[in-house]
Amino acid sequence: MNEVIRTLQNHRSFRDYKDTPVSAEDLLEIIAAAQAAPSWAHGQHVTIISVQDKPHREQLSVLSGNQKHVAEAPVFLVFCMDFHRARLASEMEGQPFETPQDVDALLVGATDVGLALAGAITAAESLGLGTIPIGGIRRQTKEVITLLQLPLYVFPVAGLCIGYPAAEVPQKPRLPVQAVYHEEQYQPELTGLLREYNQIHREFLQAQGGTVRDWTSTLAHFYAANPRYGDAKAGLEQQGFLGDEREKGK
Repeated sequence: MNEVIRTLQNHRSFRDYKDTPVSAEDLLEIIAAAQAAPSWAHGQHVTIISVQDKPHREQLSVLSGNQKHVAEAPVFLVFCMDFHRARLASEMEGQPFETPQDVDALLVGATDVGLALAGAITAAESLGLGTIPIGGIRRQTKEVITLLQLPLYVFPVAGLCIGYPAAEVPQKPRLPVQAVYHEEQYQPELTGLLREYNQIHREFLQAQGGTVRDWTSTLAHFYAANPRYGDAKAGLEQQGFLGDEREKGK
């Protein structure tokens, strides 16, 4: 096993960080790794905003659902899907720009962000840093957009805490590979595998002294409680996506 695969397979999420800054050199290496990710049509539809100012991190912590690690991590990166540059390119070349009214733009932007985010995580962990992605950045997107002064056609998709871990944490067990990897065609009968995984999940939680609960129960309750997570639809419309053709900030 090479070191890249070892780093990838060793991933875990850290929520407690030392009060130690991340060097500017390391941060730029992480950003370069994120930039190296592939993108649709080489459009590079990603912008990364580094938030290191303590009051700003505290604001984003609250906006992300009062997640304290957003405020405590020395660096918080906000990954945005970005079609602002594509719009500028269209204006420069005298071409129409209607892409944000196509739902495919959301898939393109989210995929490009996901690839860049994965690159940043792997790079950070290879440098001895800990990370945790933050989907809560989409809870109150309109306020995040205002705080970060995002122009039209730019939308915050995910955040990433980066810092030196205060303590080691165990790696959570993953689903059986047969539940996520299929050959030739999707195999939809997964109930038996999920029952097996429930037992593995329960044993892990018990060993950590946590509340013992089935993985399927945890997931089902999460989606029952959050049928619509945050205000992403309103934030997307404000930023010119989903058929909203307003030209704010033009």
